[in-house]
Amino acid sequence: MNEIFKILEEDARKTPQQIATMTGIPLSKVKGAIKQAERDRTILKYKAIVNWDRLGDEQVVALVEVRLVPQRDVGFDAIAERIYRFPEARSVYLMSGTYDLAVLVAGKTMQEVASFVTQKLAPLDGVQGTVTHFLLKRYKEDGEILEVEKRPKRVPIMP
Repeated sequence: MNEIFKILEEDARKTPQQIATMTGIPLSKVKGAIKQAERDRTILKYKAIVNWDRLGDEQVVALVEVRLVPQRDVGFDAIAERIYRFPEARSVYLMSGTYDLAVLVAGKTMQEVASFVTQKLAPLDGVQGTVTHFLLKRYKEDGEILEVEKRPKRVPIMP
């Protein structure tokens, strides 16, 4: 059954009929597995990857490293929940290493992202410090290459 989910993860537009044909699993079982996965939140969302630069609607994205003080009995979970509830926080990950959370933040401008970090994120109880890294260019996202750049071929220099 994992085949069904691998196919959907690669291309969420595949229909149950196409998946049944590709896997040899009966259509009724494919439909049932998908419905059950949606109900139990195994499938969380169907997503399109959009190259916003091509639409002229650029976004500012930053990766924010967050150092935390773990809370008694809940560790990092309670503060992580407060952070992931902010609409500016696109993704939140617990990390190993020199910082505790990695927060992917998006906004319309650098100032909007900076304001989120300085006014909402950094002042939270339990946050010891933040380091913000602005993304300069996206090359690949969720396994998809965003733009294949055609480089001119260099003419070899003959001695």
